[in-house]
Amino acid sequence: MRQTVATDRHSIGVNKLAAIREWKKTIIGYAFISPWLIGFIVFIIGPMLASLYFSFTQYDMLSNPKWIGLDNYIEMFTSDKRFLTALKVTLLFVLVSVPLKLMFALLVAMIFNVDRKGVTVYRTLYYIPSILGGSVAVAVMWKQLFGSKGAVNSLLGLIGIKGMSWIASPDFALWTLILLVVWQFGSPMLIFLAGLKQIPTELYEAAKMDGAGAVMRFFRVTLPMLTPIIFFNLVMQTIGGFMTFTQSFLITSGGPMDSTLFYAVYLYETAFTHFHMGYASAMAWVLLLIVGLFTALIFKSSSSWVHYETEGGK
Repeated sequence: MRQTVATDRHSIGVNKLAAIREWKKTIIGYAFISPWLIGFIVFIIGPMLASLYFSFTQYDMLSNPKWIGLDNYIEMFTSDKRFLTALKVTLLFVLVSVPLKLMFALLVAMIFNVDRKGVTVYRTLYYIPSILGGSVAVAVMWKQLFGSKGAVNSLLGLIGIKGMSWIASPDFALWTLILLVVWQFGSPMLIFLAGLKQIPTELYEAAKMDGAGAVMRFFRVTLPMLTPIIFFNLVMQTIGGFMTFTQSFLITSGGPMDSTLFYAVYLYETAFTHFHMGYASAMAWVLLLIVGLFTALIFKSSSSWVHYETEGGK
């Protein structure tokens, strides 16, 4: 009997020591991630909760917030014409620029998917626009290129075509920004290139033996095998498209006639030009919901067009 009690006490003691060791490991783990955890709470969760509260208030940063309920959201969709304009411009921009950018990136990735001397240099050169594309310097350069005396009009003048100030035209200003974004195809191109290199060559050989030409191999082998990569790029580029700011703000300032008034630009003007922080916070949350809705639709549709190698991935 005494031996049994001693054994039980020993087991309890061993279990306590094991629990203490696990607790110490947990504490050490949290200590290592504490810088990120504190930053996440202070700089992300905290501002998000504050923004959510301010979205229901009238706040100008100079006086105390005044609770007004849903008035900001109601005003947005009922009486703010510029908000609806910014929403339409941004939707058009995303729906046009994202597919064009992905198609161009895939085309270039297929061109570079060869084992030839010096091809890595070309890959690097083609990736540079994605590094510089959102910078102030490139935005200013783009503004000069499509100005009334820019290089584009100079080239058109050589063939007898009189140009215009493309960025000052309500009909063409948005398309110049779309062209700039499509030019920044380097990041999705590298991702496509990595996906192309993962496609087994046996699939292409089997397709050739069955008499499939280059076009048929692209649609029957390349595209189905790349659908997970297309899905990833589509989600990331769609989210980035809705948050586009630098190009419009620096090149056209939202003009002319609000033809390039992106949602993020209007949000910035509302917050830091007019100091309507409560209204701007409401706009930020509406943008979050819109991006979440589009992302959810892409995820929902993926089951019908994204193909994985294993059944478990479907």
